[in-house]
Amino acid sequence: MTQMDRLKAMRILIVEDDRDAASWLVKGLTEAGHIADHAADGEDGLNMAREKVHDVIIVDRMLPKLDGLTLIRRLRDEGIQAPVLILSALGDVDEKVKGLRAGGDDYLARPYSFAELLARVEGLARRSASEPQQTRLSVLDLEMNLLARTVTRAGKPILLQPREFKLLEYLMRNAGHVVTRTMLLENVWDYHFDPQTNVIDVHISRLRTKIDKGFPEPMLQTVRGAGYMIRAR
Repeated sequence: MTQMDRLKAMRILIVEDDRDAASWLVKGLTEAGHIADHAADGEDGLNMAREKVHDVIIVDRMLPKLDGLTLIRRLRDEGIQAPVLILSALGDVDEKVKGLRAGGDDYLARPYSFAELLARVEGLARRSASEPQQTRLSVLDLEMNLLARTVTRAGKPILLQPREFKLLEYLMRNAGHVVTRTMLLENVWDYHFDPQTNVIDVHISRLRTKIDKGFPEPMLQTVRGAGYMIRAR
């Protein structure tokens, strides 16, 4: 199937609790030649994303059971990389930044036209089709398989808890750059404030023990007064 054929027959997941809005989207996307699945809340949306592969996922910002941003973070945590378009009545810059940082790929504020929505959905699918999905991260002798959720260093398996995996993934994606505590709180713990706990210190300490103990060169560095960094060279 060519890239153009794929865009002509996309499978799109719509996670929207407003019945009228959802019906309008399903009707419009179906008439445009696409396959539209609908979930009425965040939990159903997560389950449907697990069950089928979708070319694009459309997520309403405010959802029952599991809000839109939490849903997107859960999708990314589970390795579901379909591009996500966020729909929201909250159109200010801060809200858009929150949506993109949660793992969204595009943000469309209400009110919007169906023509614009369709163009953005097709743009996300086209970009996704042209870019190979990243499945591995590698920094020196540290390897992370994003699909199998495994980590090795110099070929030695390293067992990580889910939060430790997410922390290491974020550090590896920013290898060679200092990552601040605020960045970790927002991107690993989903906190947009400092809860005044030692949660970061505890997890950094555990992660450092797992990836550095027994190896001649430490990789996880503390940059005093600034944050943390995975050594890239």
